[in-house]
Amino acid sequence: MDWNITQNFSSNIVFGILLFATSIYWVSLSLFRRTKNLIQVGKLSAIIANILLFLILCSRWIVAGYFPLSNLYESLLFLTWTLLTIYLYFEFRTKSKLLGAVLLPVALLINGFANLTLSADMQKSSPLVPALQSNWLMMHVSMMMLSYATLIIGSLLCILFLVLSKLQDVDLQLVDDSTSLVFYNNIFDYYDAKVFLQETQSIAPTSTDLPFEQDIQEIAFLKLLKSLDNWSYRIIGLGFPFLTIGIIAGGVWANEAWGSYWSWDPKETWALITWLVFATYLHSRITKGWEGKKTAILGGLGFFVIWICYLGVNFLGKGLHSYGWLS
Repeated sequence: MDWNITQNFSSNIVFGILLFATSIYWVSLSLFRRTKNLIQVGKLSAIIANILLFLILCSRWIVAGYFPLSNLYESLLFLTWTLLTIYLYFEFRTKSKLLGAVLLPVALLINGFANLTLSADMQKSSPLVPALQSNWLMMHVSMMMLSYATLIIGSLLCILFLVLSKLQDVDLQLVDDSTSLVFYNNIFDYYDAKVFLQETQSIAPTSTDLPFEQDIQEIAFLKLLKSLDNWSYRIIGLGFPFLTIGIIAGGVWANEAWGSYWSWDPKETWALITWLVFATYLHSRITKGWEGKKTAILGGLGFFVIWICYLGVNFLGKGLHSYGWLS
């Protein structure tokens, strides 16, 4: 069997596994009850998809003889793998099914776009063009992909914050680290608070109103928003240095290949815009002390800016970054 056919078949399997895992997380979230075993199945599926993607990338590296980031298809696969890796790490840290329900659909869409939209010719490995035959390929592109994946996750959490808070100003200072609930196993489980109340109601059906029920739900919801706000800040704070290093490495590579550090290419321009958006986000949090709705709006804006930088400018079909343009 031809190697490209085998590799494309494996990529389609990854798509199917991600679709299954996404469905599992959405079902578990909609059931609104304890579904630990179901979540474990979804998490295992995401791990299997992640391992398969890693093997696909390694096989392309071995067969082609260069780091698999030379065209749009390979960068999409690498972005999907990076998203899954970071997501699995943070799910392990937070024990939250909410993260999987939000982040897995993004990985699914990226993988689906790579496998179902791009032509077979764009999916094939091909010899590197002269400008890409440099040791800077791995440094620059891998840093940019890592930054995209990390910033996408952080900005998605900002959007989730805005959706759950319904664009209302929420006083997160009402929730501090000393606030605790006896059934509160992790910082994200607002849904476990609901389940706890439902189970308590079933144990004591004669009670029409549980003591402090409204307070418990309100505290749980505020802790959820506080956690989303904190984790989005941490993740964006992690992705921003990757973006900075990637842009600097790209400038050095550009000077080596084209004789100029900066050419105001569409990709370069939007990379700068992306950097400025997230620099403003971090500045507002560190210097101004902003949190909640204001910074979530900035982070949510960054989500769309990233996609314009990564894919949007590819529809222009011009510029120095002309490898793998969409036709």
